Amino acid sequence: METRLFFLFFFFSLFLSYSLGALAGGRRNPANPKANIFNVRKFGARGNGRTDDSKAFMKAWKVACASTGAVKLEIPTGTYFVGPLRFNGPCINVSSLTVQMQASSRSSHNFSPQYFKSGSYGLGRASHPARLIPQATLTATTDLSKFKSPHWVEFGWVDGLILTGGIFDGQGAVSWPFNKCPTQMDCKVLPTNILFVNTTNTVATGITSINSKFFHIGILSCTNFKGTNFKIRAPKNSPNTDGIHLERNSGVTLSHLTIGTGDDCVSIGQGNSDVTLRNIKCGPGHGISVGSLGRYKGEGDVTGLLVKNCTITGTTNGLRIKTWQNSPSPSIATNLTFDNIIMNNVDRPIVIDQEYCPYAKCDSSAPSRVKISGIKFKNIRGTSMNPEAVTLLCSQRMPCKDVSLQDVSLRYVGGGGGATAILNSTCQNVKPTFSGTQDPPPCQ
Repeated sequence: METRLFFLFFFFSLFLSYSLGALAGGRRNPANPKANIFNVRKFGARGNGRTDDSKAFMKAWKVACASTGAVKLEIPTGTYFVGPLRFNGPCINVSSLTVQMQASSRSSHNFSPQYFKSGSYGLGRASHPARLIPQATLTATTDLSKFKSPHWVEFGWVDGLILTGGIFDGQGAVSWPFNKCPTQMDCKVLPTNILFVNTTNTVATGITSINSKFFHIGILSCTNFKGTNFKIRAPKNSPNTDGIHLERNSGVTLSHLTIGTGDDCVSIGQGNSDVTLRNIKCGPGHGISVGSLGRYKGEGDVTGLLVKNCTITGTTNGLRIKTWQNSPSPSIATNLTFDNIIMNNVDRPIVIDQEYCPYAKCDSSAPSRVKISGIKFKNIRGTSMNPEAVTLLCSQRMPCKDVSLQDVSLRYVGGGGGATAILNSTCQNVKPTFSGTQDPPPCQ
């Protein structure tokens, strides 16, 4: 009798727990009974591309963030019209929070922050074969008055966030004519498609970002961020549509990215340390850049960057370090390595520009105060559209130190002199070292 009463009580408790979870829009994952699953459709999201689903998304996030243990927020296949979304924590009792924007696949990896911490997820090759998996699409409002801050979808103050899949359509073409930043220093910044801010142990995979109003993806003040298999695209004449912009992060690894925009494919801003970029296909756009640095007071140093196994095609720059003149305070950019990079018809393949000025006129009353050192360009090969394939223009106040070029093999294919024109290089306020193949010839 006691045994029978025990089992009756057990199953009643189990039923009650499941029923309460269902009332909150959640359910248990049969494969992982400890995981709570919340589906935005259960909170009223329509996914028809017309109805504003913003409130339903935020309701689902609030319940998921307040849950416990391993939590999953499901965004099923559909087109969701949404305004600004703030997926912010802290989610105090959550051990990991997965935002799944693609259909489940038995062959998909079970991503976790611990798995990615090991560094064993295949940086040298694709971590899993490409497959067509139905994904959810978020479509942004074009009404700029809806944005109280310059971000559309924000993930912030969360530990153990996992974002899988999803197409983020910023519908930026409507807003680009209102962007005055290319010509005005003090301009109103338009919304970034996706912002990760103050997150730790984050894993993002399979993201597609198209036609952002401003930057596509911003990673700000994050620790241990892993991103792979991103697709980012916007027209080459779209203003300030940087693919990924980094600031004040530590421990960022990005791999297997395909980026074509109207600005930098990846820009590494101030205050970053231990950043690795691998297997990136960049172009069109402005190339892969460190900077711009030295524009604002109190900027942090950039230390420890590896850019490896990348292909850059049809861009205005290839690999570039850019700093402003008349910096309000000193900073450092050091230990930066660019290795095994292919250039295809790039205007300026290798650039250090410490007189950076994107406007008609900039304050040049004093040299840049960004100290550049420990820079390595290794195994850079391909074609240049400009006879000046290597430009090292360093600060008169703080000359570049320990800059080396090893095995640089570039061929001129531009006009204005014919395909037989001789490549050249320019050096100012720097005494680089050269080894191996050097084409163009070393500058003196």
